[in-house]
Amino acid sequence: MGRWRAVAALLIRNQYSSKPSSSFSPCLWKRPEIGSQASRLLNFRCLSAFPSPISIYNNDSDSGSGDVYQSYDFGTKEEEDKGKIPIKAYFLSTSIDLKGMQADNLCHVVPPTSRSTNSIALRFSDSSSGIPTMDERESVSSCRFMVVFQYGSAVLFNVDDNDVESYLDIVRRHASGLLTEMRKDDYAVKEKPLLTEEMRGGPDYIVLKTLDTNSIRIIGSVLGQSIALDYFVSQVDKLVEEFAGINRAMEKTGTFTMHRKKLFQLVGKANSNLADVILRVGLFDRSEIAWREARYALIYEYLREEYEVTQRFGNLDFKLKFVEHNIHFLQEVMQNRRSDLLEWCIIFLLTIENVLSIYEIVRESTGGSV
Repeated sequence: MGRWRAVAALLIRNQYSSKPSSSFSPCLWKRPEIGSQASRLLNFRCLSAFPSPISIYNNDSDSGSGDVYQSYDFGTKEEEDKGKIPIKAYFLSTSIDLKGMQADNLCHVVPPTSRSTNSIALRFSDSSSGIPTMDERESVSSCRFMVVFQYGSAVLFNVDDNDVESYLDIVRRHASGLLTEMRKDDYAVKEKPLLTEEMRGGPDYIVLKTLDTNSIRIIGSVLGQSIALDYFVSQVDKLVEEFAGINRAMEKTGTFTMHRKKLFQLVGKANSNLADVILRVGLFDRSEIAWREARYALIYEYLREEYEVTQRFGNLDFKLKFVEHNIHFLQEVMQNRRSDLLEWCIIFLLTIENVLSIYEIVRESTGGSV
């Protein structure tokens, strides 16, 4: 029986060697060829009482064909979404009292891992006591997190849409300068312990080998800055539009009618927006956690690049330069107008002085003649 198997293997080898290898791709021809040879050699294989060493199914899986794997990949979108932790970033006020918020939520506060005081992280578990169980301590993805920033941003992790308002109400109780229109952005994070690298980017989400509280702080800091930057860009856009309207009016009438107080208000608004972005939001203050460990630095740099933080600040700075140029021009116009007024006042005073002098001369000359 072993001889029949040897003859079968020899015939297959001769058949393969007789075909030109350049006319077929290895990924495309292995499966059909094995199947045809198996049908031709059916009589040889049935003579053996032992299973044939030639396995059609093994060759199918070893062929390396992308089509074979694709056929078994049902529901690719569902598999991709499985395990994702939704992230929701909000900018809802211009200032948040973190100390008061921390005092009211001590049982949920995550101990800080850096000296930064512009944010706090709160952790909420599903246990009725509010204290995470052992399983919840081991798995960050089983809990809900909220990272709140002093400048007005709040980033929610693993919170359902129906529960968002209840979490934001916690923030609103300690917020000042609430916005009439809240800004929102969505993102997602996925944990894959078997990932070969520390992180991998995807469309609207990031995959991490390990998701911990430091990763949550890093992601929250970039998303919080990004959504705050959106707000300040919108404020500067309003300034640009206002100055554009002033310029159009000057083009039509040839005059400038703005009051000095209004101009100073615009100057203060432009300067405060720039100061808030740089100082309060800390757009260029690198995270202390990212300084300490390279894997957190990778996440930090990737997200800043993904959200184009530096480029967007460059656009904001360009618009502020346009506003600054207009302010300088209008200040010169108002200064020239004031100088003209002073000149006319001086001319008027000189005229009065001359009239009085002439009057005195005439009166003296008249009195002397009498």
